[in-house]
Amino acid sequence: MVLGFIVRFVVSALVILFLSFLLPGFQIAGFLNALLAAVVIAVVGYAVEAVFGRNVSPYARGLVGFLVGAAVIYGAQFVVPTMRVSVVGALLASLIIGLIDAFVPTDLR
Repeated sequence: MVLGFIVRFVVSALVILFLSFLLPGFQIAGFLNALLAAVVIAVVGYAVEAVFGRNVSPYARGLVGFLVGAAVIYGAQFVVPTMRVSVVGALLASLIIGLIDAFVPTDLR
């Protein structure tokens, strides 16, 4: 179980690093900061889901989940030291992460 969480965060950090090279308006420096961003995004996403329910979580399918995911990604830059995200970068990252999540299902949710 713990190993599954570690693998999930490492994969998420690698996706975040990939997005920083791919997307304009989305920057992060280094793997450790990407790992921190993955943890922050997961914790905030979990908190949003706990407060408002699964329908507005970043993992929910649809427009609301997409927009909440973008807001969570945008807000993570205020916690992660080397992360810089524009609104457009957060929207694009949310879209790509949502697509990856749709094709790579996980039972950790």
